[in-house]
Amino acid sequence: MGWLAGLAVLLTLGACGFQLRGSHDYPFKHLLIAGNLSPEMKTRMKRMIESGSDTRLVSNAKDADAILSVSIGRGQNSLSFDINGVTQEYQLTEMVSYTLTGTNGATLIPPSSLSVNRAMGYNTTYSLAKATESEVLYRDMESDIVDQLLRRLDVVQSMSPARPQAPGVNQRSPLPTPPL
Repeated sequence: MGWLAGLAVLLTLGACGFQLRGSHDYPFKHLLIAGNLSPEMKTRMKRMIESGSDTRLVSNAKDADAILSVSIGRGQNSLSFDINGVTQEYQLTEMVSYTLTGTNGATLIPPSSLSVNRAMGYNTTYSLAKATESEVLYRDMESDIVDQLLRRLDVVQSMSPARPQAPGVNQRSPLPTPPL
């Protein structure tokens, strides 16, 4: 009876499109990550790249086949205010600009960017707790950014692209017109 329940779970997961993360076959076997990544982001990228492929992260450009240049910035905006003009909700944003180049000078991923944001309610009574919550949210956004960067690295098929410049990744595709 237990195997029947397990089979039902597997069939349900397969029907909804669930798929385990497979192995990656990057055309570069030694990758240098340059930029202002946090130690947690570097550790997560290293773990995910090295556990899912035969590519290894290196710390020296002369040992690398490709260089991923990353620049990260954070932002915070007020989303809503109370009747007295005090912020009730913030939008936390993490922005990333990146490019992937081969050590031979080939542009594998042209300069691109992506942005992740989260909304956070705010109350001055709990300002210390909210500061901690914002750091947790930023770490969560960094994890999302690492996942998105790895999906973009998966697109690279060759160390010498057929086109001189591959099209950039549009960070926000236009939404379809809503039905009336």
